[in-house]
Amino acid sequence: MESARLVSDTFDQAVEALVFASDVALRPEDVARTYGEVTGADVSAADVAEAVERLNAAYREGGRAFRLRQWGGGLRLATVEEVAPFVRALFADDEERRLSRSLLETLAVIAYKQPVTKPEVEHVRGVASDYALRQLLERDLVTIAGRGEGVGRPLLYATTDHFLDQFGLPGIDALPNLRELDELLADPSFNRERARLLAELATPPTSETPEPTDAEA
Repeated sequence: MESARLVSDTFDQAVEALVFASDVALRPEDVARTYGEVTGADVSAADVAEAVERLNAAYREGGRAFRLRQWGGGLRLATVEEVAPFVRALFADDEERRLSRSLLETLAVIAYKQPVTKPEVEHVRGVASDYALRQLLERDLVTIAGRGEGVGRPLLYATTDHFLDQFGLPGIDALPNLRELDELLADPSFNRERARLLAELATPPTSETPEPTDAEA
């Protein structure tokens, strides 16, 4: 009996660690597969769901500020609603900062090509976009909109209502086309850098030398 409990504890810890370490929402099937690859144990998505219930019960009992939630087709660690004001206050300054060139490029690709996968974003940008995608997700400018039909069923990214609010757009169909962008560029009151980036990403990618890293974000 004690051995079974220890096995259960190890499994629960592995589930928690995998979800915590993942940059994206992790499907229960992927958690089960990874655990099986390491231990040789035959576990299923249903076993993962039971582990999630046990972990969340322990979090509640211990008064923890987070829970394991289903989000974007997979599992993520998320804070409880009661502490949301504190989290928002912590990141308020970051939310208001001007977006870097890397984030603007990534956001423009997603806005014009959505729903779009990470490999498709990186094909257009010519550089890894892990950091930029995380930042845009954290700022609620981008959301996970499901999974693609390709190999591995990659996550699909799309813009959010918050993106529309920040850019003053009533909807995605209000994004400027190339002719409108030319007119905007001629308007000195418009943010020239933002318009230029949108114009670049609204057209097919060129053979421009890729950026060496995504660290400038």
